[in-house]
Amino acid sequence: MTVLVTGAAGFIGAAVALRLLQSGERVIGLDNLNSYYDPALKRVRLERLGAAGGDWSFHRLDLENGAAIADLFGSHQPRAVVHLAAQAGVRYSIENPAAYIQSNLDGFGNVLEGCRHQGVDHLVYASSSSVYGGNRQMPFSEQHAVNHPVSLYAATKKANELMAHTYSHLYGLPATGLRFFTVYGPWGRPDMAPILFAKAILSGQPIKVFNQGQMQRDFTYIDDIVEGVIRCLNKPASPDPDFDPLDPNPATAAVPHRLFNIGNSQPTPLLRFIELLEQALGVKAIKDFQPMQPGDVVATAADTSALEAWVGFQPNTPLELGLERFAAWVKEYPELIGLS
Repeated sequence: MTVLVTGAAGFIGAAVALRLLQSGERVIGLDNLNSYYDPALKRVRLERLGAAGGDWSFHRLDLENGAAIADLFGSHQPRAVVHLAAQAGVRYSIENPAAYIQSNLDGFGNVLEGCRHQGVDHLVYASSSSVYGGNRQMPFSEQHAVNHPVSLYAATKKANELMAHTYSHLYGLPATGLRFFTVYGPWGRPDMAPILFAKAILSGQPIKVFNQGQMQRDFTYIDDIVEGVIRCLNKPASPDPDFDPLDPNPATAAVPHRLFNIGNSQPTPLLRFIELLEQALGVKAIKDFQPMQPGDVVATAADTSALEAWVGFQPNTPLELGLERFAAWVKEYPELIGLS
């Protein structure tokens, strides 16, 4: 099977592409290698993919370039698409909203058009736990309404879900949206807390602890995310035979579109996360307590019962084990997080 993976130089995209190559699939990678964070890490991820063997090719393209995306679909004719490319980051969306509109909305529209015109068998795309926004009902369920986003990033992810549903309705495109919960692990994003914290701790610098540390996150290990993506990819979305238009279920549809949470279902207080990271690194943190940031949420927690019912899997890597593996990677590749 030929699989197009967008965002292939990113944290999750590179991990998914590697797994597909190891499974013997033909993988077409796409990424624009933008400078939202240091492209050097993205290039190293691509080097790992090139060295993995298998049928791999890479294309440096912007999602917003509709003609180039159409040409890519036409020349490679992928049978499946894993769409992980997006402008990431909640806080950056406050500073640079245009980047999110261009990549997450215009770019996703181009991917949907490519899937439509090439008759792709299945589109799996990244959504986010951020779509739950102001919801305080825990754990978050796909059956909850997501009408109150608190960042533009979250709004674009909800828009992606609506756009994909529309293409499923109009063109019969099987599409599965995956709401990822705080992903961490080796080869991660340097703009996220695990690497920011690890770099500061090992440098003897203070770490910024927002909302005075009164936060909870459903930290999910990268291998569990990849497993969920692959299992969903291998089971294309189908209409829900029990869908009732008089009492519509937000998680399913009368058309081939599904939504699933992928989270560890173990929300962890931020201070406990820091404590475990200190233990894994063998160094104590200097904490700089800060107020809540705009666009952020106090807590996340995933109900993954729908994912387990659909593909027989739910993330299960304990945070202690995941942070041990993460810390080992940091110590092996300190230069990749800006340490000498």
